[in-house]
Amino acid sequence: MAEVKMEVGGRELVLESGKYAKQAGGGVTVRFGDTVVLVAACISDKPREGLDFFPLMVDYRERTYAAGRIPGGWFKREGRPQDKEVASSRLIDRSIRPFFPEGLRNDVMVDILVLAADKENDPDIPALIGASLALRISDIPFEHTISAVRIGKVGDEFVVNPTFQQLENSSLDLVAAGTKDSIVMLEGGCQEISEDEMAEALQKASAQINKITELQEQLIKQCGKQKRTVKVQPRDEELAAKLKELVQEEMRSACLNPDKQERSKAVAEVKERAKEKLGELDEAQLKDAGKVLEEIEVGILRERIVNEGMRPDGRKPEEIRDIGCEVGVLPRTHGSAVFTRGQTQALAVTTLGSMDDVRRIELLEGETEKSFMLHYNFPSFSVGETRPNRGPSRRDIGHGLLAERALMALMPAGDDFHYVVRLVSEILESNGSSSMASVCAGSLALMDAGVPIKRQAAGISVGLVREQGKDVLLTDIQGLEDHYGDMDLKVAGTAEGITAVQMDMKVHGVATDLLRQALEQAKDARRQILEKMNAVLDKPRQDFSEYAPRVSEVQINPEKIGALIGPGGKNIRRIEAETGAEVSVNDSGQVLIYAVDKTINDKAVEEVKKCTAEAEVGKTYKGLVRSIKPFGAFVEILPGQDGLVHISELDHKRVEKVEDVVNEGDEVLVKVLNVDKDGKIKLSMKDLKTIKVEDA
Repeated sequence: MAEVKMEVGGRELVLESGKYAKQAGGGVTVRFGDTVVLVAACISDKPREGLDFFPLMVDYRERTYAAGRIPGGWFKREGRPQDKEVASSRLIDRSIRPFFPEGLRNDVMVDILVLAADKENDPDIPALIGASLALRISDIPFEHTISAVRIGKVGDEFVVNPTFQQLENSSLDLVAAGTKDSIVMLEGGCQEISEDEMAEALQKASAQINKITELQEQLIKQCGKQKRTVKVQPRDEELAAKLKELVQEEMRSACLNPDKQERSKAVAEVKERAKEKLGELDEAQLKDAGKVLEEIEVGILRERIVNEGMRPDGRKPEEIRDIGCEVGVLPRTHGSAVFTRGQTQALAVTTLGSMDDVRRIELLEGETEKSFMLHYNFPSFSVGETRPNRGPSRRDIGHGLLAERALMALMPAGDDFHYVVRLVSEILESNGSSSMASVCAGSLALMDAGVPIKRQAAGISVGLVREQGKDVLLTDIQGLEDHYGDMDLKVAGTAEGITAVQMDMKVHGVATDLLRQALEQAKDARRQILEKMNAVLDKPRQDFSEYAPRVSEVQINPEKIGALIGPGGKNIRRIEAETGAEVSVNDSGQVLIYAVDKTINDKAVEEVKKCTAEAEVGKTYKGLVRSIKPFGAFVEILPGQDGLVHISELDHKRVEKVEDVVNEGDEVLVKVLNVDKDGKIKLSMKDLKTIKVEDA
C-alpha cells in the first residue's frame, strides 16, 4: 500500500493506492476532510472495431450510506443517477478526455464511488483527482497528470475548496482542472463578478493545481505500472497523397459556404467524387480515404483562419452572427421568447407555480429544494437528423444546468418572490452554442413572464484554433469550429459581470493569460448581444400573464393565526373551499395565498383579511348578536371577534331588559368605543340609532 498527503485549504488531502480495488487497472482512494471517494479505472483487452471515436465512460455515483442515510422511495436503494451525479461525471470526463492518445479505441471505464461524505466538502474535487491518479498508476495509456480545485470568494477573500456552508455566502463557485502548465477545464457559477476577478481566481486555481499535481506524482513514482502500447493501423500514404492532389482546390471551395446544410452537402459531394475517381477500394482503403478527406477539410478551415483571419462562413475572428429576438410568441403560456443567432435558435418558455411545485432533492449533504429549474431539450430535428428522442441525455442535463446556473444569480430572493419557476429551452435549430442561446432566450422569457430578475443576461462561446505556433480566438463559434477547433469557452453574464463559465479543451490546455484575453473577447460580444435583447425588452413586465397563477402575501398579527385557522382548521378550509385558493400561514403570521387567477386570489385575500382584521376604535361595524346576558349583548363584529354592548349603550333611553332592544341572531350596527390591553372590545349602539342597518 502506498500513501501520500498534504494540506489543501486548511484540510488534509490523502491519496492512497494498493488497499482497495486491486483487480482494477488502477485503484485509488482520495480523502479530503472526512469525504472519501474510491476510483477504479479499467481498459478492455482489445479495441472495438469500426469506431471513429474513443469509447470512454466515466460513472460517478454517490451512495447514501456515505452520509449515514437510507435512500427514499419504495425500493430503498439508489436508482438512476441524479443530476448532480451526471454533472460530476461530465466534469471528470471533460477534464481527462483530451489526454488519451489519438487512435485509442479500447473501452476505458472510470468508476467513482463516494464512500463517505462529511457534508462539508463536495466529493467532486477528490473524484476528479482520483480519476487522474487511477489512470496514471494503471497500464492505461494516459501520460498527463490532471488536478482540480474549487475556488470560492467570501467577501473580498478567495477561498480554496470552500465548504458547502462557505459557498452559501460565496460570490464565486469555480471548479478548475489542469496540468502543471495549463488549464484544461472550467465549470462555475458567479454573482456577476468581473473579468479581473475571474482572472485572479484562475491564477489562484493554477497555483493549487501545481501543488496537487506534484503530490500525485509522488504516488505515481511509488506504484505506477508500465503503460501498454496503443497500436494504430498505419494509413496508406500513397492513397493520402493522391487524394490531396485530387480534392485540395475543390474542397477549398466547398468548405467556404456560410450555410451549414449547404456546406455539409457540398463537402460530402466532393468526398464522394474523390472516392469514385480512385476506383475500387477495399474496406481498409475506404477507411483511410475517409480520414484523409476529413484531414484535408480540417486543414483548409484551420489554415484559412490562422493565415487569412477568415472563418468558414466569411466572418472575422471576433465577429458575431446576426441576432434576432422575439418575446410573447406563444398564447396562454406565462412567458415565452425566441432567440436566434445565426443558425442557432432557442425557444424558451416560463411557467410559474406555487411553492407546492418545488423540487425536493436528496443530496449527500442533506435534503434541499429547488424553486428555479431550467430544462434543456435538444430534439433531433434541430440538426436535421432522424434519431429517436428518448428523454434527456447527459449532454441535455449538463447544458440545462449550465444555463440554469447563468440565470440563477439574477433570480429574486425567495422571501420576496413566492413562486416556483420552471424554464424550458427547446432548441429548434443548432449550429453552435445552443446552451448560451438558452441563456439569452431564457432571460427574455423570464422578463416576458414578469419575473423580477435583476437585468438581462446573455451568453457567448469563444473558440480557439492553435496552428503554426499561433493562437486565434474565435467569438461565437459555430458547430464546425467547435468540432474542428481546440477550445470551447462559454461565458454567460450581464452588463455588470459574469454569472457562469464553462470550458472544454481538445488540446492539452491553455495558459491563464490566453484565458484572460478570451474572457475580454466574450465580454465585448456579450455587450453586443445584450444591446439587441434590451432593445426588445429591457425590464420585466409589470404584471403577470392573465393565465399565470397569483401568489399574494398578507402579514397578520401572529395572535390572529388561531382565528384564521379556526378549530381543527375549519376556517382556513372554509376559505379554500369557497374561493378555490390555497392558503398557508407560518408562525410569524405570514400568509401566502396561491390561486390560479387574479379573481380567485383577490377573493381569498379579502376573506383572510376579514378573518384576521382587528377592531378599530371609532369604526362602525355590522355585527351579529351571538348571545344575550342580563348586563348586555355580545356582538360578533369580525370573524372570531366579539364585543360587548353594555345595556347602557343599547339606546339613548333607559333599557330595562336587553331583549327589549336586541335578540340573538339580530344584525345590528355597532361602534367600537374601546379596545383594552387584553383585547376586550367595548361597543355602542345608541349613537347609531338614526342609521338603518340596510344602508350600511
